Amino acid sequence: MKPLESVTILEFSTMITASLASMMMAEQGARVIKVEPMEMGDPMRYIGARKADISALFANCNRGKESLRIDLKSAEGVETIKAMIPSVDVVIHNFRPGVMDKLGLGSECLRSINPKLIYTAISGFGTKGPLSGAPAYDPMIQAHAGVAAAQGRGDQPAFMRTLLCDKITGYTACQAVTSALFMRERVGEGQHLDLSMIDSGLFFIFLDGFQNDTLLSDDHERGPMLIDILYDPWLCSDGSVIISLGSYEIQRRFLTAIDMSELLEDPRFDSFENQIRNIRELKALVAPRCAGLTCDDMVDRLRLADVPCAKVMTREEVLSQEQLAANGTVEIYDHPVAGLSRRVLSPPLFGGERLEPGRGAPTHGQHTDSVLESFGLSDERVQHLRNNAVIT
Repeated sequence: MKPLESVTILEFSTMITASLASMMMAEQGARVIKVEPMEMGDPMRYIGARKADISALFANCNRGKESLRIDLKSAEGVETIKAMIPSVDVVIHNFRPGVMDKLGLGSECLRSINPKLIYTAISGFGTKGPLSGAPAYDPMIQAHAGVAAAQGRGDQPAFMRTLLCDKITGYTACQAVTSALFMRERVGEGQHLDLSMIDSGLFFIFLDGFQNDTLLSDDHERGPMLIDILYDPWLCSDGSVIISLGSYEIQRRFLTAIDMSELLEDPRFDSFENQIRNIRELKALVAPRCAGLTCDDMVDRLRLADVPCAKVMTREEVLSQEQLAANGTVEIYDHPVAGLSRRVLSPPLFGGERLEPGRGAPTHGQHTDSVLESFGLSDERVQHLRNNAVIT
């Protein structure tokens, strides 16, 4: 049995945040019904590498779900959704504030139908304030949440080349929903959840990215940023290696492993505090030695000395590494539409076992009839909705 079996989720979303959150819950056993508009469905279906209406991005965010294609601009479409709500545990959406209310599917309305419902609303900037109605995509949130500032140096911002805030918001939503489900088991009532991408992004980056903006007393000592110490690669003759020198003992072993232990007698580097203070000078002195070693030679030396390190891998090297094979992390499967595909399995092991992945991502409206029938709509009612273009 999977942890979230018997939980039913209606997802109203486009792009990443709500899609990722509900996909993770689908992997853990929840039944997730993705409610998609009539025309093209979730636009994520058509972004980047794709086959038919299944893009790689869509497949990665929507496996294990059922797709219901329905016209929410029609009164009958809205009433059909409302008729499903008594049997639903969670509604999750990432529309701008007010959109679901205009559709007639707002939190108060749906929770009046089902007081045990967990209604989860994801927004870009929150429901109040000057940006509450502004469009929000990951780069905008990286700018507003301080991710770009934390990644850059000085006045030069740098953006993470991944949908970081989208994904961390999805993780945050998943955690919040499961917490709300746990609370419902105790008190017997549902609730409304609000969360924003900007809050999720700042909460995520703040603990290390804002170290010098946390302590506010005048007498505290400022120190070097952890991210400035850990994340500069060390260049070798055929690539680069990342090394974490988190203590004086590790730094001693590092310098010994590359035959430069004499630097430990230099007053600039004779203690951990001094090494951290003068880390850039240390790196400049060590750089020529690293440049004379291959990545494999460097890693072999450092691992023998128990120094945390890793070769910086290409995407191809990442997917072919023995560690992932040992973990059983990546799987090749045959999607009925997209064909042979690769997927990364859900990370948690429950009882020492990885959860069996759900079926591949659905085509647009693939499960419309079966979903409606499972909620008690008769064949005649389903045909009526189709005849009136409420579903296709």
